[in-house]
Amino acid sequence: MPLLLGPFVRLRSGLVLTWICLFSSGFTFIGGEHADTVTHPLPAAFSDLLPHFLLEPDDVYIVKNKPVTLTCRSTPATQIYFKCNSEWVHQDQHLIERDVDPATGLPVMQVKIDISRQQVEKIFGLEDYWCQCVAWSTTGTQKSQKAYVRIAYLRKNFEEEPLGKEVALDQEVLLRCHPPEGVPPAEVEWQRNEELIDPKTDPNFFITVDHNLIIKQARLADTGNYTCVAKNIVARRKSSSATVIVYVDGGWSEWSKWSPCGADCTMWRSRECTQPTPSTSGKDCQGLDLQSLNCTSEQCPQTASGAEDVALYVGIVAVALCLTLLLIILVLVYRRKKEGLDADVADSSILTTGFQPMGIKPTKPGVWAPRRAARSKNSHLLTIQPDLTTTTTSYQGTLRSRHEITGKFSLSNGPLLEPLPNGSHTLHNGKLPSDPNDFMNRLSSQTYFKTLPRDNVNTSYGTFNFLGGRLTLPNTGISLLIPPEAIPRGKIYEIYLTIQKKEDMRLPLAGCQTLLSPVVSCGPPGVVLTRPVILTMDHCSDACLENWAIRLKKQSYEGTWEDVLQLGEEVVSEPYYCQLEAETCRVFTEQLGRFALVGESLSMAAAKRLKLLLFGPAYCSTLEYNIRIYCMDDTQDLLKEVMQMERQLGGRLIDEPHVLLFKDSYHNLRLSIHDMPQALWRSKLLTGYQEIPFYHIWSGSQQTLHCTFTLERQSLSTCDLTCTLCVWQVEGEGQSFTLDFNISKDIRPLDSDFLLMDNCTPALAGPSAFQIPYLIRQKICSSLDTTCPNGADWRLLAQRLKLDRHMSFFASKASPTSVILDLWETQHFHSGNLNQLAAVMAEIGKQEAMIFLVSDGEC
Repeated sequence: MPLLLGPFVRLRSGLVLTWICLFSSGFTFIGGEHADTVTHPLPAAFSDLLPHFLLEPDDVYIVKNKPVTLTCRSTPATQIYFKCNSEWVHQDQHLIERDVDPATGLPVMQVKIDISRQQVEKIFGLEDYWCQCVAWSTTGTQKSQKAYVRIAYLRKNFEEEPLGKEVALDQEVLLRCHPPEGVPPAEVEWQRNEELIDPKTDPNFFITVDHNLIIKQARLADTGNYTCVAKNIVARRKSSSATVIVYVDGGWSEWSKWSPCGADCTMWRSRECTQPTPSTSGKDCQGLDLQSLNCTSEQCPQTASGAEDVALYVGIVAVALCLTLLLIILVLVYRRKKEGLDADVADSSILTTGFQPMGIKPTKPGVWAPRRAARSKNSHLLTIQPDLTTTTTSYQGTLRSRHEITGKFSLSNGPLLEPLPNGSHTLHNGKLPSDPNDFMNRLSSQTYFKTLPRDNVNTSYGTFNFLGGRLTLPNTGISLLIPPEAIPRGKIYEIYLTIQKKEDMRLPLAGCQTLLSPVVSCGPPGVVLTRPVILTMDHCSDACLENWAIRLKKQSYEGTWEDVLQLGEEVVSEPYYCQLEAETCRVFTEQLGRFALVGESLSMAAAKRLKLLLFGPAYCSTLEYNIRIYCMDDTQDLLKEVMQMERQLGGRLIDEPHVLLFKDSYHNLRLSIHDMPQALWRSKLLTGYQEIPFYHIWSGSQQTLHCTFTLERQSLSTCDLTCTLCVWQVEGEGQSFTLDFNISKDIRPLDSDFLLMDNCTPALAGPSAFQIPYLIRQKICSSLDTTCPNGADWRLLAQRLKLDRHMSFFASKASPTSVILDLWETQHFHSGNLNQLAAVMAEIGKQEAMIFLVSDGEC
C-alpha cells in the first residue's frame, strides 16, 4: 500500500504544519515548525522489504546530571521515531542521519535522542523509564527492544561491614561484607593493607557470591587490615577496616635429659616453649618449664642422716605440740569471755524497753543520716496514735528495741503489714519459697514466662499486699514502686522484677529507631491494680524531645511488641504515663508486663549518650599489655554487666569513665592511641586508628562493644606507661584519656567496685519501703486532695516539687496528692530528706509539716 503524503497547511501565524498518514503504524500525526517533509520514498526495487535494525538502543544509566543518548539504526526505512513510556518523542528532539549501505545499496537511517535526569525523575517511583524506536518502510513497521534509562547512585553506608578478629594459625576466617545499595549494583573487591586481593593469584583467598571473604587457612602473613570496596559507575566506597590478627600459641619441645644428682639430692630437667614459639598475641605454653625429682639414696652424694638429725627432728615436733596446746587454751578463754559479755548486753537491753515519753524537736541543719537508718527508726510511728490535728511538739507511744524493728522491716522475703481492730498495725512475714530458684521455676513453667531469665542476680521478687512496697535491682537503676492501695485490700501478690538480655529479646527496630533503655519485665501480667505502679529505668538519649520521637513499647501476651505511649503525646485516660528526666525514665502503668523505651531520631542532631570505659589487666607478667575500651549505652545495667565481666577477666578500671554524645549522622566511631614513648613502648595496631561501625552502636542491641589496643614494651623492666587514647565520632564529638601510671604498682583508687555502691535491699514491703510514714501520708492526702480557692492544695505541691508539667495527669486521678507523693518517693529513694518535704508543706501553709520536724535521733 503506498505512502500517502498530505498537503501543506499554512496557519495564520505563518507557520507550516506538516502531517503524514501512514498505512499500518497507527502513527497518524507529527507536528512541528518545519517547512520540509521528513519522508524519503524508497526506490521501487526495495519497496517490498520490511525494515530491520542494525543497531537497537541499550539500557543506560544517568550519572549525576549528565544526559544520556539513545541510538537506533535501521535499513531500509523511510522514518524512525522514538517512543518513551508509551508516548511519542517530538520530532524536534530527534537527530537524524541518512546513508546508503555500499554492499546492498539499501538506504540506512540512524536516529538519536537525548534523555535528561529531569525527564526520568518525573515518573521516578511510578515505573521504570524506557524507550524504544519504531521504523517504517512502504511494506510495514518494526519495533526495537526496550531500552531502560535509570538514575545511577551508590549509597554511602555499607549494610554490613567486616569486623576484626583474632584467629589461630591455620584456622578458617570469614569476613562479611554487604555493600551499600546502588544502581547498578555495586561490584565488590577486597583489599589487605590497601593492596588488592586476587583469589586467582592466591588461592588461599575465596570471595563468595554474596561478597564475603574467606581465608581458607590463616597464615602469619595474613595478619593485616582488611577493607571491603564497593564500586559502580557513580562512586567507589570503602568499608571500615577490619584488623585480622593471626596468632600462634606456643608449644613445648621435648624434655631435656635429667641432670646429675646434685648436693641437695635433687636432679633437674627442662624444656622450652619453641615448638612453635608464641607470636602475635598467642598464648604461652601452659605448665612447667623446669621439673625436679628427688634422687635415690644410691645416687645422692650425701650420707644418711646421723643421730644429730634425729634429735633435731624430735625437738621440732615437741615445739609444734606445745604451740598447739597453747592455741587451744587461748581459744577456750576467749569463748568464755565472749559468752559473759553477750549475757551482759542481753540483760541491759531489757532496761531500754517499755513505755517512755519522747520529745520531738527539729533536726539540726547540715546533719546527714544514712537513709536506711532513717527508715528503720521512723518505723515506730506506725504503732502510735498521734494527734495530727494539733501543733503539739510531743507525743507518747510504744517503743520497740531498734534491733527488733530493723530485723522485721528489712526482710527481703516480703514482710506484710496487716490492720488490727484497734487501728494500729502489726508486722508479719509473707510466705515465699525458701529457694529463689523455686519461684522462677514456677513462673517459667507457664507459657508467657518461658523467656524469663533464670539469673537470680538480676531478678528481685517479693510478696505484697495493700500497703505496697518496692523491688530494686541493685546497681542497675531499675526499680518498681508499688504504692499503698495499688493492690486491692484482701489480695496478696507475688511480684517479680527482672532484666531481659538484649540479645535474647530482639525488638523490631526500623529506620532510624534505636533502643534507649534496658528491656525490663515486671509481673506477673494480668494482676488487678487499683492504682498505677511506677517502673524506673535508665535511658541513654540526650533528653531533647524536639530531636526525638520516643515511644514506650510493651510486649503483648502473644509476643508482639506494641507502641503504648509516645512521649509528649500522652493521653491521661490511658493506663500508661511517662516522665522523662535527664538520665531516668519513670513509667506509670496500671498493667504489669515487659517494657522498653525506643527512640526514633527526627534530625541528625539527635544524640545518644555513650559511656566510655578503659580497662587493663590487674597483673601483667608479659611484654604485651592490652587496653580495652568499651563504648556502650550510658545505662547502669550495662555498666554493671561490663564490671562483672572484667572482674572475671582479671581486668581493672584504669581511668575515670567518660561520656560521649553519639549523633545520628551515619558516621562511625574512631579510636586511636598517641604520645607513647617510642623507645619504651610500641603499638601493635597496623593502622592509625580502629573503627566501630555506626549501626553497631546506634541499634543499641550489642551490649559490650569494645576495641582492644595491644601495646608491647621493650623490656619487662619497663612499667611506666604514658599515652593518650582518643575516641571520637567522625565529624562529631570526641573524648580523650590521658594515662600516666605504673602497670605493676598502680595504686590509684579506680577499682570497679567504687562504681557499684548501691547496696539496697532488693525487696522491701510495707512502710519500710517508703520515706513518708503511712499514717502521715494518709493525712497529707486528705488535706491536699480537696481543691482550695487560694490554690493551697495538691497543685501548689506539684509546683513546689517542680512536677507541674504533669498537672493534667495528676488531676485525672482520684487522689492527685498520692500520685505526687509516689513520684517523690521514686525520685528520692536514695537521698530522700523528709525535712525538705516538710519545708514545702510549710510553704503551702499546712500544719502537717510539723509532723516531719523530728529530732536528729529520730531521722
